[in-house]
Amino acid sequence: MLETLPFLWLLAIVFGLALLALGLALAGLKRIWDTGERGASAAVWGLIIAACVLAPFAISAVRIVLYPNINDISTDLADPPELTVASSRAGPGINPVEPISEEAARLQSESYPDVAGRRYEYTRDRIIEVVDNLVAARGWRVLRRSGGITPDTPVTIEVEAKSFLLGFPADVAIRISEDENAAHVDMRSASRYGTHDFGDNAKRIRRFLADLDAQVAALVSR
Repeated sequence: MLETLPFLWLLAIVFGLALLALGLALAGLKRIWDTGERGASAAVWGLIIAACVLAPFAISAVRIVLYPNINDISTDLADPPELTVASSRAGPGINPVEPISEEAARLQSESYPDVAGRRYEYTRDRIIEVVDNLVAARGWRVLRRSGGITPDTPVTIEVEAKSFLLGFPADVAIRISEDENAAHVDMRSASRYGTHDFGDNAKRIRRFLADLDAQVAALVSR
C-alpha cells in the first residue's frame, strides 16, 4: 500500500501533468482552428482525458469553499472522546491531536449543527454490540478499546477509517457510556493529514450515527 505522503506527492505530479495536457490540448485546438490542420480528434480526446483527470481536483476545490477549514469533529465539543492511539503517533505531515479550539468549535457548530451525540434507552453493553457490528461492516480497523472496567466507566473504541474517494486515513473514537438505564454515544473523527477535511469527518459521523439510529430502532421489533 502506498503511504499517504508519497501518494500526496504523486497526486501533485498527476495534477501538474493533467494541467499541462489540458493546456497543450487547448493550444492544439486553437492552432487547428487557425490553420485548418488535421488532428482535431486527437486534441479533443486529449482535452476530455485531461478534464476527467482534473475533475476530482476541481471537486476538492469546491469542497474547500463549501466546508469550514477544520479537520477534527466531535459530537461533544466540551469533552471530546480521546484519541489515545493517534496522540502517540508521530511522523512527517501527521496532524497532532490537540484540544478542539474555540474557533474550531464555533465553525463546527455553525456548519454542522446536526452533528450531535445520541441517547438510547438500552444498556451500554447492548449498544456496544451494535457499534461493533457497524464498525466491522464498514471495514474500519480497530486500534484500541479502553474503559468499561465498571458499569459506570465509558468504553471508547478507537478505529482507523478511510475517506471514500482516495482512502486518506482518519482517526475515529466512539465513546459509549451509561447513565440511568440509558446509553450515551459520542463520536470524534480527525483527519490524519491536512488542515482541511473537505467535510469528510462530519459526513462520516452523520452516516455512522444514522446507521446506529436505524439499527437501534430495529432492536424494538426483534
